[in-house]
Amino acid sequence: MMELVPVTRNEARVFVAEHHAHNDVTLQWKFATGLACDGELVGVAIVGRPTGRGLDQQRAVEITRLCISEAGRYRNAASRLYGAACRMAAAGGYRVAYTYTLAEEDAASVRAAGFVLDAELEERPTWSTPGRPRQEETLFGARKRPAGPKRRWRRELNT
Repeated sequence: MMELVPVTRNEARVFVAEHHAHNDVTLQWKFATGLACDGELVGVAIVGRPTGRGLDQQRAVEITRLCISEAGRYRNAASRLYGAACRMAAAGGYRVAYTYTLAEEDAASVRAAGFVLDAELEERPTWSTPGRPRQEETLFGARKRPAGPKRRWRRELNT
């Protein structure tokens, strides 16, 4: 039996570090929620500020990471976490939620959670710009960053 469970920032970050297929742990944090099956944590959704400066409004959030330990094993786990994260954001007064997927991903769980396609984004090999240089490596080596174009999804939240 699956149930939503609270998770701490550290628990969520450790889970993503151990299980996310193509992204590093995010530094963004407003809140998170987890999904447990028979008492074992099997998924997390981390919510933070929108990464796009133009989207970073006072009443917007972004689901920056969503991770399931064994994709495909836990039916509807991802859409359940997306839905829970959106309900939590709406309860906190936020009006819109964003999330991103790789263009090649099917995104069925995102659509099932009520998100609609907001934009198709070209590949961005680096976040560094002349006006705002960014470090592309950490003490542990190159950052994991999925290559290729992405899709931005948007969901209006009922407050």
